[in-house]
Amino acid sequence: MALAFVKAAGLVVLGMLAGGVGALTGIGGGIIITPALTLLYNVPIHYAIGTSLCCVIATSSGAAANYIEQKLSDIRLAMTLELTTTVGAVGGAVVAGVLSRETLAVFFSVLLAYAGATMVRRSLKAGPVEDDRGGCYKVRHLPLGLLGSGVAGTISGLLGVGGGPVKVPIMYLVMGVPFKVASATSNFMIGVTAAASAFIYYSRGEVRPFITAPTAIGVVLGAGLGTRLMRRTPSRWLVALFSGIMFYLAVVMIWKSLHGGFAR
Repeated sequence: MALAFVKAAGLVVLGMLAGGVGALTGIGGGIIITPALTLLYNVPIHYAIGTSLCCVIATSSGAAANYIEQKLSDIRLAMTLELTTTVGAVGGAVVAGVLSRETLAVFFSVLLAYAGATMVRRSLKAGPVEDDRGGCYKVRHLPLGLLGSGVAGTISGLLGVGGGPVKVPIMYLVMGVPFKVASATSNFMIGVTAAASAFIYYSRGEVRPFITAPTAIGVVLGAGLGTRLMRRTPSRWLVALFSGIMFYLAVVMIWKSLHGGFAR
């Protein structure tokens, strides 16, 4: 009984960390939850992805309303990009059912490394003080953004990360959207994207309530805190710290996939 309580408390703490970071960066927290459940709790990766998708929905629910109130989310852009993202998410979830755990782990490791490198690049390209409060900006390259959002949806369905690690860089680097607006808009979108995939994982029995429930509770708490810190936190320091974590997790997950270390 005591061990079960400690495990549940650990999942709540994990959820708070993932929710806070997810709300701050717009990636939804799934990029932390999936590898953490796999590496720390020895959860089979398909179950970890199912839990992660549910928690991405929780992150979006906890952060989106606050960002809309702060006038940071671009609702029109979000609804436009979500058209292709949802299609990709359903397709990715279907494909994930026929892939091995090791293959999924390698895909996830590549995504972690890509997201970390992109965040570092974005941070280095930004000036010392970037105006992320919204203001006047013009959305560019919408067709390319729609294509990228479809890819983001596919990655979400495959890996349970909500598509944020692809959506935010595309909006910021390709479409000319300010970083914090891109992050807030991504938080609005990821819940819909994750829901499209989570239903398929749930129908396959790959969402376990005793893992998902405490993690989701922590995610909601962390997301609420993250939205309050967003305006006062320098983005580039968060980028540097989080990128380091992602690179580390990518290396560990590749090592475990090559040595057959994933639970089945």
